[in-house]
Amino acid sequence: MIDPSHFRRVMGHFAAGVAVLTTLRDDGRPAGLTASAVCSVSLQPTLLLACVDRASESHRFVEGSGIFAVNVLEEGEGETLARRFGTSTGEDKFLGTAFHAERTGAPVLDAALAWLDCRVRNAYDGGDHTIFVGEVEAAETREGTPLLYYRGGYGRFAP
Repeated sequence: MIDPSHFRRVMGHFAAGVAVLTTLRDDGRPAGLTASAVCSVSLQPTLLLACVDRASESHRFVEGSGIFAVNVLEEGEGETLARRFGTSTGEDKFLGTAFHAERTGAPVLDAALAWLDCRVRNAYDGGDHTIFVGEVEAAETREGTPLLYYRGGYGRFAP
């Protein structure tokens, strides 16, 4: 078996987009976490996957509500959002962050460069994570430059 810290270091060399995955708590309040393990799965039907750490507070809310939104972050303000939603606990992560509901009711961040509103179609064991496969019910984009994550830090795309 490979050492987990070595695996993390090696995988850190794979640049990834940064998103905030949002959902609803049992009481209807928003919940969310920063995610970089997001990937398209299928065009027919429109499916994507998001890997969520079982230890994260938001995991049980995705599991319970059966909905989530993937909010792709933009460089600039996106890094602030990524850091805020990357904390495991603390103050309300949504404080001062504008959001709205789309088709499923999952919170969609107004500052998102792109968003996908999903209903959980399947959930698979992924070790210490759950692989949630979501069917995309609505999505939108706007112009901008994405925030990237590489080797433990945030950066920007430079064509």
